[in-house]
Parts: sequence; structure tokens; C-alpha cells
Amino acid sequence: MLTVYGIKSCDTCRKARKYLAEQDIQFRFHDVRDDGLDIQMLERWSGRIDWQKLLNRQSLTWRKIPEVDRNDMNRDRAFALIIEQPTLLKRPVLEASKFLAVGFSEKRFSDFWAVAKN
Repeated sequence: MLTVYGIKSCDTCRKARKYLAEQDIQFRFHDVRDDGLDIQMLERWSGRIDWQKLLNRQSLTWRKIPEVDRNDMNRDRAFALIIEQPTLLKRPVLEASKFLAVGFSEKRFSDFWAVAKN
């Protein structure tokens, strides 16, 4: 089963959910604000992709962090910040047994999904 991790109000998450519904792909939506986000999720994902891809450096939340705290960011500090402020997670995270995607594009996701179905 595909799980989409994101935030209900996120435009990119909405696009992903709409695309999945239109393609008749079953998924479960996990709102990281309402349903929680924990270190085990971040560890699991970082075992499959580079941890830096999980950190949303374009977010308003990121820009509000003092520059001195953003410098020399490491995995542990980034994960602590993401857990404290879930809007720092690059969204959506789409997780299935055969792939993990961060962010959403129809082309990339349809390529992933084609592999996952086989």
C-alpha cells in the first residue's frame, strides 16, 4: 500500500493526492502535523535516500531559522528540527515497498509506480 506523508494544506500534497485519485491508485494519507512524525520514519526514509532530500530548504519555516543555526546542518540536527517543525519536511513523501519519492511530479511518480506494480 502506498502512503503519502504530507500536510493537508500543502498545494503539492493536494496535487499528489488528486493525481493518485485520478489514476485510481489506492493510498493512505498521513498528515505529519495531525498524525505525527517521528524519528523512526526519518531513519527509515534516510536509509533509502539522502537525508538532505528530506529537508525543505525552500520553506518559510527554514528561512525563519537563524542563519547561524542553518549553517553546518547535519543529519541529527535536521531530523530534530523536522520533528519539532514538520513544515521543514519536503513534501509529500510517497512511500511504497519498492520506492520512496520526495516531492511530486506526475512523470517521476508514474515511472516509480510502473516499477512498483511489477
